[in-house]
Amino acid sequence: MILRKNILILFGSMIIAGILFFIPSGFEGALQFKDAEKCRVLVEETDDSRLIDTGLIRSGQQICSVRILSGKFKGHRAEGWNMLGGSLSQDKLFRPGDKVQAVIHYDIGRQGPEFYSINLIDYYRLNGELILAVAFGIFLIIFAGTTGLRSVLSFIITILALWKVLVPLYLKGFNPILSGILVVGLMTFVILTLVYGFDRRLLSSFCGSMFGIIFAALLSFAFTKIFHIHGAVMANSESLLYSGFQDLNLTQIFMASVFIGASGSVMDLSVDITSAVNEVVKTAARKRIYISRREAVLSGLAVARAAMGTMTTTLLLAYSGTCIALLMTFMAQGTPLYNILNNNIVSAEIINTIAGSFGLAMTAPFTALIAGNILHGSFYKHLTSSSLTLNTNQLD
Repeated sequence: MILRKNILILFGSMIIAGILFFIPSGFEGALQFKDAEKCRVLVEETDDSRLIDTGLIRSGQQICSVRILSGKFKGHRAEGWNMLGGSLSQDKLFRPGDKVQAVIHYDIGRQGPEFYSINLIDYYRLNGELILAVAFGIFLIIFAGTTGLRSVLSFIITILALWKVLVPLYLKGFNPILSGILVVGLMTFVILTLVYGFDRRLLSSFCGSMFGIIFAALLSFAFTKIFHIHGAVMANSESLLYSGFQDLNLTQIFMASVFIGASGSVMDLSVDITSAVNEVVKTAARKRIYISRREAVLSGLAVARAAMGTMTTTLLLAYSGTCIALLMTFMAQGTPLYNILNNNIVSAEIINTIAGSFGLAMTAPFTALIAGNILHGSFYKHLTSSSLTLNTNQLD
């Protein structure tokens, strides 16, 4: 029965992943790729004579002789253009032997294809990314078996839900906070179903997770307004406004990003507490030792206290890692701590860290309370009082 239920859950999750993969986002076919061939090319020769080298950065044009490795023009040779704009984060300088992602604008004439332009976009990394992802998935499945397969499925569903559902909703102008809570709630339900199946543990962990996520959302909404943070502090967000999406509410998108970023840790904590309470109550019931609901709740709180310290530190390190270069810049320039803490980007990261950590802190007692009461009843309701041994450590 349990095996059948697990198979049904896995099969259902695969169907969900398949549906998410194939549904259109509504934003396929960017104008820059319209009537163009996207392919992989091999750089055979380079001409750097049109580059302007200022020492640290380069600008101008790099001309590359390339051989097309994929697509309808596979095997053709042509010249490609690599435009450098003086940005270390965006510019690439190719060398012979490099495999590059390219976009070809062309026309088919009587004598064959005529290439208008071959724009060299970036290094081709898809093969390496695929190898890394597959290796990760195989390791999880070998190490954890069915649980590993569930983890891989939850990972895939999360990526697809964000890319195919949440991001398009934001671009179409839906309320970022409500859309974020709805999508994160659905993802949480699916992921926790993969972990527990349909039982009381799912109810406990889901309620605890959503309580923490909603609490983090309320904090992010309040303190983003109090700190006067504009959503443009998010990397690349201004580019959206200049790309025809000037009506987007970047500030609300930032608010949503706070609780979305914390939702993974919140789920993790709620699962830890629920699993711990479930094991304590199940073991006691199996040995016919009675523990009260209060003791079940206290066991969950004990686990929560141990886990919260590392969880909050995890959030702090995750968010600090994204702005380490900014912190180095402040230190190199001798910026006073007063000015650093008052900086809008640093203030935004403080909201990210504190609101997320507060969400974790509120998740712990609520999940312990829910788990202690729900799971206690599920194990003891079929046992008679005469068949139970009183726990000698019971306080009430």
